[in-house]
Amino acid sequence: MTHLSINHHVVNKNYVLATTMLTSFFGPFMGAAVNIALPKIRDEFALNAVSMSWVAMSFLMASAIFLVPFGKIADMVGRRKIFLYGNIFFALTSLLCAVSQNGSMLIVFRFLQGISSAMLFSTSMAIVISVYPPQERGKVIGMNVSAVYLGLSVAPVLGGVLTQSFGWRSLFYFNFLASILIVIAIIFKIQNEWADAKNDKFDFKGSLIYMISLSALMFGFSKLPENYAIALTAAGIIGFVVFISVELKAKFPVLNMQLFRSNKIFAFSNLAALINYAATFAVTFILSLYLQDVKALTPREAGLLLVTQPVMMTLMASFSGRMSDRYDSRILSSIGMSIIVVGLIMLTFLTDKTGNPYFIGSLVILGVGFGIFSSPNSNAVMSSVEKRYLGIASATLGTMRLTG
Repeated sequence: MTHLSINHHVVNKNYVLATTMLTSFFGPFMGAAVNIALPKIRDEFALNAVSMSWVAMSFLMASAIFLVPFGKIADMVGRRKIFLYGNIFFALTSLLCAVSQNGSMLIVFRFLQGISSAMLFSTSMAIVISVYPPQERGKVIGMNVSAVYLGLSVAPVLGGVLTQSFGWRSLFYFNFLASILIVIAIIFKIQNEWADAKNDKFDFKGSLIYMISLSALMFGFSKLPENYAIALTAAGIIGFVVFISVELKAKFPVLNMQLFRSNKIFAFSNLAALINYAATFAVTFILSLYLQDVKALTPREAGLLLVTQPVMMTLMASFSGRMSDRYDSRILSSIGMSIIVVGLIMLTFLTDKTGNPYFIGSLVILGVGFGIFSSPNSNAVMSSVEKRYLGIASATLGTMRLTG
């Protein structure tokens, strides 16, 4: 059944799925491809190590800070509207990044691009779930998660080719063109609107406390163990305590704390995602240094080895998504996490003498575990809330991933 009638309109579910998958692909692709281009950007703009890290960090921070507020706004004013504006804004900011004249301009435009990415990530999963019936939910979540991992898999290779052949600016032009095509598809092919919480009022006070606290926490944490970083991290934690007490009293909270208190599946699935992404993101970062500094590989050779993990994740995420329509998501997620533990233990034995087969084998196990974990985990979070909270659920999960 391809067509579903909602709000007296007919929605073509396949168009919705294709559009959200494209968006799910380009966000992570952009993030990972820029990492490959950082040395070139550093050389052109004569950046120091701190400024260079901010080219990547500003995008991540903006995405994380704005995800939850945009999730709530999307539930209120309409998910299609925020999804459309997000893609338009993503196209514009990609163009601005491409024409940046110095490091400061690029960092500012990357921050703005991160805001547009928050608009996309807080809505795409919620839109797909609004269109598909519950019994197909795992399948479409799995396909979207696979698109995310495909973006991560393709980025080192395609990002490397584009950067070497046409310069780092080509990455942003490429994204600009792709976003324009997605915008056209949304305007002409997705006519419906989903606003299940349109009578709510926006919680400005809660949003402000949330955004400031998360900024302090993320920035402080990234600069530990400096004295000011310890103070910032502590301020961020205190800010969150204040945020929780404010939200529990608010009539229309930006993040409904009752979901964490009364909905165990929602709370623990999000916590599992946070722990998981924190553990595995660090692994890629450290392994990249290991391959280049200890094993003396070129960035391209290192990239080709590291691509093993996201490729396995792409292959498994779609399969595990379909499985989560039939079997308990919690059991599948737990199996996935157990396999990840095996992969992580194998990596603790790496030395300067370790051969490539052992290294690739460890990444295969890690990738399989991650692929089995993430789709059922997303399905558990998204299926545990009622329709009016889909945007917020999607945004919370995205925030756990980015914060991790």
